[in-house]
Amino acid sequence: MSKTVVISGASSGIGFATAEYLDSLGYNVIGLSRKYPRNEYSFKYFLCDITKETQIEKFVDFLNKEIESVDVLVNCAGMGVSGAIEYSTEEELRKIFDVNVFGQFLLTKNLIPLLRKSSDAKIINIGSVAGELIIPFQTFYSMTKAAMHAFSEGLRNELKPFNIQVTSVLPGDIKTDFTKNREMPKVLEDDLYKDRIKKSLARMAKDEETGMPALSVSKVILKLIRKKRLPVAKTVGFQYKLFIFLQKTFPKSFVNWIIKKMYG
Repeated sequence: MSKTVVISGASSGIGFATAEYLDSLGYNVIGLSRKYPRNEYSFKYFLCDITKETQIEKFVDFLNKEIESVDVLVNCAGMGVSGAIEYSTEEELRKIFDVNVFGQFLLTKNLIPLLRKSSDAKIINIGSVAGELIIPFQTFYSMTKAAMHAFSEGLRNELKPFNIQVTSVLPGDIKTDFTKNREMPKVLEDDLYKDRIKKSLARMAKDEETGMPALSVSKVILKLIRKKRLPVAKTVGFQYKLFIFLQKTFPKSFVNWIIKKMYG
């Protein structure tokens, strides 16, 4: 029997690419998000807003009728909010945490009983290099990914006795619709910040447009699914592995200075 893989955020980006890729390899893939993919897809789909626990509970009821267990959960749903902290709103902060953190928590929490029934259960959380290297003018996004890294490490130890392994995947710049879907700030340029916000976001957009394809992350996820023992975290891409190495090796002030030069 093929493994059942649940993937959130499966309507686009890494989530969609991973769902299609794993489905083509024979996995029983169930994707979910608030809306259906715009492109054609071959995997099973369930409409679900993971920020609403009542909808997740309906999804779990559906799963209990269809399958005996969930073997892999890939927490892939995410959104971006950009801009200077000074000009950002509480509403923007709550919105990005609802999707990137609280939604992942609610889905994971409700699927643990089904994961516990698997003989080889894995939870793969999509984090980001930006959760380790904090990007100015995208601080809220970095905050959510740093929170997900902490969530993964804590969950990893809590679930170990149940034979449920947990890891974080840390992609760098990926070429997806995430770039155009990122919520842009109301203030791009003014007398105080000059053109720093605009330049920072333009640099990030350029890096993403020339970044790795989403499939490169999907292939890493496949390797993790097949792996006997999961690492605490897995960074995707040589240059991003180098960035993380530098971050751990050199003084934080030096790394922060480099980030400021690039994006600040």
